[in-house]
Amino acid sequence: MSEPFLSSDEYDERAHQLYNDGKYDEAIETLREGLELYAHAVELHVGLGYARLARDEFAWARRAFEEAVALDADHEDALAGLGEVLLKFGDRSGALACFDRILALGFRDDHDLMLQIGRALFREGVLDQARRFFQVAITAHPDSADAAACVGYASHRLCDEGSSLYWLRRALELEPLHAEARIYLANLLYDRGEYEAALFHLERTQPEDHCDGLAIWRLIELKRGVYRLTDEDPELEPWHSRIDELAGEAEPEDLLLAEIEAMGPDGQIRDPRQLELFGTLLTELQGMKIRSGPGGSEQHRVALPNGVTYAGTWEEIV
Repeated sequence: MSEPFLSSDEYDERAHQLYNDGKYDEAIETLREGLELYAHAVELHVGLGYARLARDEFAWARRAFEEAVALDADHEDALAGLGEVLLKFGDRSGALACFDRILALGFRDDHDLMLQIGRALFREGVLDQARRFFQVAITAHPDSADAAACVGYASHRLCDEGSSLYWLRRALELEPLHAEARIYLANLLYDRGEYEAALFHLERTQPEDHCDGLAIWRLIELKRGVYRLTDEDPELEPWHSRIDELAGEAEPEDLLLAEIEAMGPDGQIRDPRQLELFGTLLTELQGMKIRSGPGGSEQHRVALPNGVTYAGTWEEIV
């Protein structure tokens, strides 16, 4: 039984903690209970929108954010949430109107909000606009390694390799322990044939830093070539173990997609080295993923050898 006489702020704080713990159902129930008492509490509507969004309940999320904006047209978090859910419905112009409104309201200095907007755009493949918001963040916060790395990721996806290299290196200057930026940079250098530079960065990562096997296989290959190691060498054991862990965590659809990615136009399995041309483009960026509820449906983009690109959840792509 809930405690009586909670304020709207207390409901919001309690729901926020549940959300951070991944207890989205309980967060929604708490917010709905609060809204029965405080129907005009904007923060409760905003919190409900984000909880719905985390559960991929996009129509319900849109309703919650629209109600919040109706109560406060200049609420930055409501506008950001509404923009993100509009992207899910394919309304890019509506989403950008929300995001640009946030800029007009003077929130350029809000580091987390700018990155949130940029990441939402990045996930939906609106890469030029994603980079724009990442650049707003790095302009206001030039010492932000996360902002620098995000500019680097977006630049690479936009085929601006020079800018990508600059910003990824800048991120590592600001934060040498930024593992995701270092792994991405190493993959990019490997794609360019700069194997010694790639190895330099890969050797400065730990197995647990890796969330997919691409960079690990490259590290193993480079170590075997440079140091003349065998597969059974103890130095490679932690890396093989991490690959086994990742394979164990993979869903059946992930394994099927791996086969698709390795298949040539003639239906034959290609030489693994032929994948290097676009290998980095297939890497997952954990920092770009939305936090999802049970049975999450993060968005992915897969480019096949014949030039066809599929976007959506793994289930939709398969």
